[in-house]
Amino acid sequence: MLKIHNTLTGSKEVFKPIEEGRIRIYVCGMTVYDYLHIGHARMLVVFDMVTRYLRFKGYDVTYVRNLTDIDDNIINRANENGESIQVLTERIIEAMNEDTKALAILPPDQEPRATGYMEEIISMIEQLLEKKYAYQASNGDIFYDVSAFADYGKLSGKHIEDLRAGARVDVQEAKDDPLDFVLWKMAKSGEPNWESPWGMGRPGWHIECSAMSSHCLGDHFDIHCGGQDLQFPHHENEIAQSCAASGEKFVNVWMHNGFVRMDNEKMSKSLGNFFTVKQVLKKYKGEVIRFFILSSHYRRQINYSDVQLEEAKSALEGLYLVLRDLPVQEGGEINSHYLKQFQEAMDNDFNTSMALTVLHDIAHGINRIEDKNFREVQDLATTLRYLSNILGILQDNPAEFLQSGSPQSEDGISNDEINILAQERTEAKKAKDYARADEIRENLSKQGIILEDSPEGSAWRRK
Repeated sequence: MLKIHNTLTGSKEVFKPIEEGRIRIYVCGMTVYDYLHIGHARMLVVFDMVTRYLRFKGYDVTYVRNLTDIDDNIINRANENGESIQVLTERIIEAMNEDTKALAILPPDQEPRATGYMEEIISMIEQLLEKKYAYQASNGDIFYDVSAFADYGKLSGKHIEDLRAGARVDVQEAKDDPLDFVLWKMAKSGEPNWESPWGMGRPGWHIECSAMSSHCLGDHFDIHCGGQDLQFPHHENEIAQSCAASGEKFVNVWMHNGFVRMDNEKMSKSLGNFFTVKQVLKKYKGEVIRFFILSSHYRRQINYSDVQLEEAKSALEGLYLVLRDLPVQEGGEINSHYLKQFQEAMDNDFNTSMALTVLHDIAHGINRIEDKNFREVQDLATTLRYLSNILGILQDNPAEFLQSGSPQSEDGISNDEINILAQERTEAKKAKDYARADEIRENLSKQGIILEDSPEGSAWRRK
């Protein structure tokens, strides 16, 4: 019985889809003006994991993850770079796809772009104006009237009067209330714009997601996801817009992943304390980054450091080592005991840290059995691969994973050179030239190569 923590209620609830057997999920995706950083990677990995597990449980999942390809950040960055908005966004989307592939993140079923939904955005704004939830200000901009929506603040637990007391208003803004937010901005010189009933302009950020989600999934759907930083005001504003426009409940379950922190501060571009995924991939494989992210419960805040990545790398390599040393066999059965433990962990609000503990327990069980041809070992290995696949890890050939460097690293000794030296060491041992054998081992060790001798022969892997 799957239980999910619902941000809207602040509690863990038994999940029941709106339609039996079918789940509709919307994830607030990237604003495409800069490369993914590790904070973004966490959000993407977490909700990829959620989708994978729901499909494992037999649900027909429609997974929508949008792209924001027009907003202030994009306009400013394009101007800074001296390039068009389209050139910038296409370049960043291509880079994002490279990163998500490296992290074993499956593509969404639909990936709507805001610029492709102007008709739906304008239609929703017209509904809000007609129902008196929005108004046109003196400067021509269209604003949402927060005071007209009684439930505003319910998702974030914030009270309107407290928010109003702490709000700051730009002197250039013409809105009636400091809490009101823009739905449509009138055109400015040098900015992209679209035709609307109110004149040329472009949408505000919040209305984009309301229009895209309702078009792709309907006015009322199962799960809405995003980073914790989007809870307020973005998701609060989405609720206000969508519920007011349709007259229906917007979303049943709201899921938010915790921050990635550095030096006890949230990792963010505005603070400048972030590492891009591309930077980290130069040192660590994508699967190591994914393992690091899944090692903590998705709602917890996690600290990013080389120490944490090295621990994840070591733990992942330990699982690969177990599989590498097993005979190649097919036809094993899934161990029901470990399958039950894994499902209990994941059914408890997607507790991946406990699910990974189950994988390590399986690996320890394999190591305890001396006869690696024993049928129980075959079954445990099959179970380990099967459950790991649900989490999107242990996807590579074990020997190849252990012998490869990070995906973007071009430094260090090549595999061919290592194989030649390993063979030379084998020949030296046969000739009882132990001094040369030890010299080769030591030289390889200095270059980050570990030689492992066993009765079956020698193997090697990179540190």
